[in-house]
Amino acid sequence: MKKKIALMLTGVLAMSMIFTGCGKKDSDSGDGTFVPKDTVNWTVTSSPGGGSDIYTRMISDIMTKEDLVNGQTIVVTNKTDGSGEIGRNEVAMTKGNKADCTLLTFNSGDLMPMVKNTKNRSSNFKIIAVMAVDKQLIFKSKDTSYADFAAAIKAAEGGKKVVIGGSKGDDIATYEAMIEEIGVSKDNMAYITYDSTGDAITAGLGGHVDFVISKPAAATEYVEAGSLIPVLALSTERYTGNLADAPKLSEIGDYEDVEVPIWRGVAAPAEMSDEAVAFWSEVLGKVSETDMWKNDYLEKNKLISNYMDSKTATEYVTQYEKEYMEANGIK
Repeated sequence: MKKKIALMLTGVLAMSMIFTGCGKKDSDSGDGTFVPKDTVNWTVTSSPGGGSDIYTRMISDIMTKEDLVNGQTIVVTNKTDGSGEIGRNEVAMTKGNKADCTLLTFNSGDLMPMVKNTKNRSSNFKIIAVMAVDKQLIFKSKDTSYADFAAAIKAAEGGKKVVIGGSKGDDIATYEAMIEEIGVSKDNMAYITYDSTGDAITAGLGGHVDFVISKPAAATEYVEAGSLIPVLALSTERYTGNLADAPKLSEIGDYEDVEVPIWRGVAAPAEMSDEAVAFWSEVLGKVSETDMWKNDYLEKNKLISNYMDSKTATEYVTQYEKEYMEANGIK
């Protein structure tokens, strides 16, 4: 009899985990749709202070302040090992009920090295949303010896080594597009990869690199403080505000403008339930409509609003991945 009772209790506990899990409502709390009932774990595969970290913490702050996550705590964890591949793989492999409360910051700059260096693909995740589009600039510190980026190009053409620091993924792609357009060698205008833009900025401020590639979000406080000076807009249009003085490539020589727009999104484990995907996609849509998102993030950091729900974002990311893999001969 004791054995039967134990088995019955085990069954009840298992059913409770199935129905409640990380967040599915039980019979006394509503309509059976998902709401989080446990800590939300959000992985960022770059270092604190970089653009991805700022983006993630802004969204989590809005979710908390707007009471969009049922009062649950959001824990943001930076996992940079293996250039972020370990963190991405951990999220992809998250199983069971935990998957419903696990999120991943996932940008084009994460996707590019992932498909180049691993077997992971976007289909190994649930794509929850795309939130915005970002672009880069090149900055110098106030102590850099070059007056502007045109002087740096001239120095590189003359055989002097100029060093640019930046993050991985899209920053590297932007650097490569710029190098191809201006026609100098990578030996003379070299690139050093850091775990995040924040790390690259630190290197620039310390005099370890001549220039830094950065999105506005990671650099804005340094520009306001006068520590970083924008010297080149990697965009087909000039920036505004305190970035307005940075010329485009076409304005400093006989070049075409170069830009590699970066989409910023959110993904989740492949095992996240459809109900949880719908919940998080809707929540991110609500985030995108807040004044805090529009003014304190998009406007302040010069991003372009571009919210896509899960269905649209999945189609967009899948097509982006397909075109990128084809362009780079990846199968």
